[in-house]
Amino acid sequence: MIPLHKLAELPRSQMLRKAASLFGEAESRLMQSGSMTASEAEYLGKVVELLSKIERFSETELTALNKAVKVLYVFVSGVNNAEKIHRTLNNIYYLLLRKTGRNHADWDFIESSGSLDASKRSLFPGMHVYLEDIRSPFNVGSMFRTAESFGVEKIWISPLCADPLHKRAERTAMGCIDVIPWERLSYNPFERSEEERQKTPDVPEFPFPKTQVFALETGGTPLGDFNFPPRGILIAGSEELGVSPSALLAADASLGRVSIPVLGAKGSLNVSVAFGIVMQAWAASLSGE
Repeated sequence: MIPLHKLAELPRSQMLRKAASLFGEAESRLMQSGSMTASEAEYLGKVVELLSKIERFSETELTALNKAVKVLYVFVSGVNNAEKIHRTLNNIYYLLLRKTGRNHADWDFIESSGSLDASKRSLFPGMHVYLEDIRSPFNVGSMFRTAESFGVEKIWISPLCADPLHKRAERTAMGCIDVIPWERLSYNPFERSEEERQKTPDVPEFPFPKTQVFALETGGTPLGDFNFPPRGILIAGSEELGVSPSALLAADASLGRVSIPVLGAKGSLNVSVAFGIVMQAWAASLSGE
């Protein structure tokens, strides 16, 4: 850790960046080990006190800094509240980051890298999802996390879907990609031509039951009226174009479409948000809620 007098001698922007990194690194260590030493908490408290004296902060920022000092020094006295310490470190990290003039992006957030225990999963057998051409790694990661949370047994992804192993997808999924079974198809099962079928006769026509397919798409049955199946596969399509015509055709011939009524002028939701709403409703219907 940099001595306090050395920190104070740094140019302003460098000092703020260094101080922000001290809190960011401390938060990361706390998330990894679940604890912090009293000496580190005391040092960080002194960093906050130093910054409060030599940097201009708004009244709101000073209130947050003073609160942080109290939390850190209470920890030093032997009162260990890990959650409060974690929030304090996180708050000061982003406060100082903002003072540097740097705006954080979604992928800047510090998240736990701890592995999840797949044996603790509760799932609904036969609840499957097909991600068709989801382009954004963020959306893919978010949808994996949602699917894991609501008991999906398996996720299938189309050939053109963003890679779940992309670093941004993995960070957004927070470990869920490692515990929920998934498989990338080498073909779109809804678009195989007769010629392709003849060339690859051993490739299964559908890797999942064709008769239990429904799509998340506009123009379908409102969410509150939709009859969710005990077993089936939900198709969620491209952010820009939605579910493909061939997949919609299969859904319409099977269980149909489920739609989320909205009141806004936009008339639609981000695909990962819409997916979360529908997955919660499906899980609730299977739980008898």
